[in-house]
Amino acid sequence: MRIQEINLDTEVMQKLISLSEDWEKEKSCHGYRANTEEDIKGNRVFAALDGQEIVGYLFGHKAVTEKDTPIYKCGEDYFELEELYVVPRYRNQGIGAKLFRYAEERIKEEVGLILLGTATKNYKAILHFYIEELEMEFWSAALFKRI
Repeated sequence: MRIQEINLDTEVMQKLISLSEDWEKEKSCHGYRANTEEDIKGNRVFAALDGQEIVGYLFGHKAVTEKDTPIYKCGEDYFELEELYVVPRYRNQGIGAKLFRYAEERIKEEVGLILLGTATKNYKAILHFYIEELEMEFWSAALFKRI
């Protein structure tokens, strides 16, 4: 297994779109829809490769905060993690954590913060992954109940 940052050529773009289509079919996230090229363009992409096959990816982009909050000041550079996905048969092998840590190491000179939102249906697993395994901090949550 190899983790690396990859360039967005046509072949990589199509593979990421295909993987996101698979993710959409899992129905594991509220409202998740497969990516288009526009969703991915402009992002830095990090991939987990088994040989030449992409078996996981993380993508996001650098942004600047627009207002003060309890966790950052206006004008602070951050990395907005858009997606982190691992193919089902490769899950529970630490690949997601390796992707995150690899990306974190590559961006830490440019930004002081990583932010992400999630719409997962399995909140216990995602909180364990991001908080306990990756040592992120919990900031806020949006909850809903259909009535």
